[in-house]
Amino acid sequence: MTSQEYKSKLHEMVVKFPGTTDFWNDSCSMKELKDAVDQGAVGATSNPVIVGQVLKKEMTDWAGRIDQLIKENPEATEVDITWKVNEEMAAKAAKLLEPAFTHYKGKKGRLSIQTNPKNWRNTKALVEQAVHFNTLAPNMQVKIPVTKAGVAAIEEATYQGVSINATVCFSVPQAIAVAEAVERGLKRREAEKKGVAEMSPVCTIMVGRVDDWLKVVANKENIITDPSYLEWAGVAVMKKAYKVYKDRRYRTRLLAAACRNHFHWSEFIGADMVITITAQWQNRYNDSDVEVASRIYHPVDQRAIDELTKKFKDFKRAYDEDGMKVEEFDSFGPNVRTLRGFIKGYEELMGMIRDRMLPDPDK
Repeated sequence: MTSQEYKSKLHEMVVKFPGTTDFWNDSCSMKELKDAVDQGAVGATSNPVIVGQVLKKEMTDWAGRIDQLIKENPEATEVDITWKVNEEMAAKAAKLLEPAFTHYKGKKGRLSIQTNPKNWRNTKALVEQAVHFNTLAPNMQVKIPVTKAGVAAIEEATYQGVSINATVCFSVPQAIAVAEAVERGLKRREAEKKGVAEMSPVCTIMVGRVDDWLKVVANKENIITDPSYLEWAGVAVMKKAYKVYKDRRYRTRLLAAACRNHFHWSEFIGADMVITITAQWQNRYNDSDVEVASRIYHPVDQRAIDELTKKFKDFKRAYDEDGMKVEEFDSFGPNVRTLRGFIKGYEELMGMIRDRMLPDPDK
């Protein structure tokens, strides 16, 4: 196939690196997902923030169904209806991915749905919701945060046959904790002769949010550094985690999320991993002059790693394999910041549902 025959740069990537570098649509919007699948996407994601964004853009497509759910469930709370909408939106998007799921025998073609972010301290609640979500469609993937409670939930949900997607993760120690928890869950299943062949666990590292956090720290603590180094922090963390995963032969795949610059795509091309990309960044990448070439084994400038390690204790915590213990995950700056954002997004989504259940009489 010549370059002129590629539909897009993302399509070129999946054609040049078949079976290795995948991309997902970073939304469960049906319109966006259809466009992404046409370019070779083999997965998609949702969470309360994304569902809220979809409703803001596509409420005309969902208003009738939301009103119907409210009418059909006269005793349901706004919490109940909010989760019914989350689940239906995820299941609808999952249907579009079923051909890939079937073709790749469960290893691709999944829709990620996020557990309630308010349950980040509650292992039992996370597991129960994960197991329930796993019944919504054959190709569900369930997001669980990498908190202390979340790591325990990841093991138990894996044991119960759920393909997890670890989220709220920003560091090598977190990624290792996820992979080890998945291995424990898989081995428990195997010991009981339960199937694991079609399970497809992934661990997300929110690459761009690593950069975001260090910029916040630099501003708060008046740290001066080469500003370009702050664009490489998340890439360095991901590449370190990728090497560890390959060296240890974990059965979990890494997933790069939270694009902030083209490094968060171009530096991972050629890797056996997933890159989840918003429609906006898909368009930017496709319109760019960035060459589609393998760079996963191109090292990050050691001067950047040394400087970031010296000046930012949180980079060292994120980059070093033993930089944090599981008990420290809950208080790690990016974790706190992201959990607060997810909870706020969940509450805003409930507010949108509430406005349909109890329309403001003053408007």
